[in-house]
Amino acid sequence: MTDPLIRRHRTADAAVTLTRGGVPLAGREVVVAQRDHAFLFGCTGFEFIPLANGDDPEPERAERLADLWAGLFNFATLPFYWAGFEPVRGRPDTARLSAAARWFADRGCLVKGHPLAWHTETAPWLLDLPNADIAREQAARIRREVRDFSGLIDMWDVVNEVVIMPIFDKYDNGLTRICREMGRIPMVRMVVDAARETAPGATLLLNDFDMSAAYECLIEGVLEAGVKIDALGLQSHMHQGYWGEERTRDVLDRFARYGLPIHFTETTILSGHLMPADIEDLNDYQIPEWPSTPEGEARQADEVVRHYTTLLSHPSVEAVTYWGLQDGGWLGAPGGFVRADGTPKPSYEALHGLVKGEWWVPPTTTATDAEGRIRFSGFLGEYEVAVEGETATFRLEEPGAADVHVAL
Repeated sequence: MTDPLIRRHRTADAAVTLTRGGVPLAGREVVVAQRDHAFLFGCTGFEFIPLANGDDPEPERAERLADLWAGLFNFATLPFYWAGFEPVRGRPDTARLSAAARWFADRGCLVKGHPLAWHTETAPWLLDLPNADIAREQAARIRREVRDFSGLIDMWDVVNEVVIMPIFDKYDNGLTRICREMGRIPMVRMVVDAARETAPGATLLLNDFDMSAAYECLIEGVLEAGVKIDALGLQSHMHQGYWGEERTRDVLDRFARYGLPIHFTETTILSGHLMPADIEDLNDYQIPEWPSTPEGEARQADEVVRHYTTLLSHPSVEAVTYWGLQDGGWLGAPGGFVRADGTPKPSYEALHGLVKGEWWVPPTTTATDAEGRIRFSGFLGEYEVAVEGETATFRLEEPGAADVHVAL
């Protein structure tokens, strides 16, 4: 049975009136079926860039993985790490990323770019420039990408992990240099303004792993400074163990008070042994092998269901992005829903049972009443109705009662 809070926040009781030529279609057999969720069930799409560009060395394997991806997700995140996107100044990887973005868009997915500004994986050639030039290059880079991908990518993690950016000391980089000089809030203003001026209608996020009061203070300062942010990105890499419902709800309530939509931008839940609790920087845990185990897979499936249920039960959450469909991604961890051999884990089947099962309206045959109306309860999203060989689509946009008119 669907969680009552999920039903309250994610479903509509729809009354759909069908007409043809302005005349209600009374007493007709109708098939209604859900086609997409309004909620953004996301995952990284990094591994499909070669497939989208026609140069994957194992296209059949990639196609099988793509089918599994499409069975769960309607929202893709593509990589715009500056070091990989433009390792040589003036030679960005625009064509390949454009092909990948179009590949996802053609499959009905919303696409997000990640990230436009980050001190880690930033362009190494920035170190040869004075700070003023680094700032100009960063702003110009943002304007270029937002402009070049407009219409394909209109959602961006504009700045990533800025809480730690000015105090980052693992290695020198251009973004930390200018953030130290400018300060966090002026840095956020610079990058957000560059994106906003280029694409006023784009969805722009702050994104961070720091769930402490430091991130809250940054958000408060940014908003008080008049910088317009469209959504807050919260990372939840659970390599050291599942957060649990209580902690997750606490995080959600703390960040929901700013009145902005919340995106869980980077989520991982492991199906192998957990990273030791004393590791402060997850990147420091490097081991030769990190296998998935049967016990871990059962645990992961249970925790995935609990985590996604908790997120959907909170009205502020509008997206969750899982960080890697297949094992062996970030840090080599067994965090995927699919094993390294390409077979789905119990977590895949469990989440599929929610996204395309419990939280989904399959093709359902019903009949219109004397006023040409059908009634049903469904999750917010896109639907198709079929009657007498004709089809039409409509959307359920808001929870609660919905009065919809469909002309065939």
